[in-house]
Amino acid sequence: MLVSAVGFTAIAADLSGRTDVLVLTRDVPAGQELTARDLRTVKVAAEAGVVPVADTANVLGRQARVPLVAGSLLSERQVGEAADFPPAGWSQVPLAVEVGGSPPDLARGKRVAVVAGPGGSTSPAAASGDDTEAVGPAPVLGTVTGVQAPESTGGVRVVTVLVETSAARRAAAMEHPRIVVISAKGRDAL
Repeated sequence: MLVSAVGFTAIAADLSGRTDVLVLTRDVPAGQELTARDLRTVKVAAEAGVVPVADTANVLGRQARVPLVAGSLLSERQVGEAADFPPAGWSQVPLAVEVGGSPPDLARGKRVAVVAGPGGSTSPAAASGDDTEAVGPAPVLGTVTGVQAPESTGGVRVVTVLVETSAARRAAAMEHPRIVVISAKGRDAL
């Protein structure tokens, strides 16, 4: 009986440290205003910085400063008057990727290399002027920030990749782009 009493006390103490906070119900792109449909309430043992339910009115109508991911707790620093994304020196490049041009389970946050597919090249307007164009364009490294399903079976899907601005034009000019997921070990080799 003593063990039960101690266990109940420990559980009650743990639950009392929980608070109602806001969590995202869906993805919200940077720059979009938050609405009540974007948020729901969860009870968690939260650290400082997450938005408590009592502050809901303070975030509704404000813009997402960065892309927000469904299921994550909302942080006070993620909302503001304007988007802060992409960061300086970086650009988001939407790519039309054909069937088989990327892994079927490709998701946001994956580190990738964008390469020209079979028969693909970089247009002359995007050529950098060095001899690498003769053997094909170098891969462009980046992080996936969005994956849009194809509108029809066998259609292209749009994959948005965050890349260094200096490489954005080269990535956008690749014909038949292919997306290759790279591991931490693979990044060192590229």
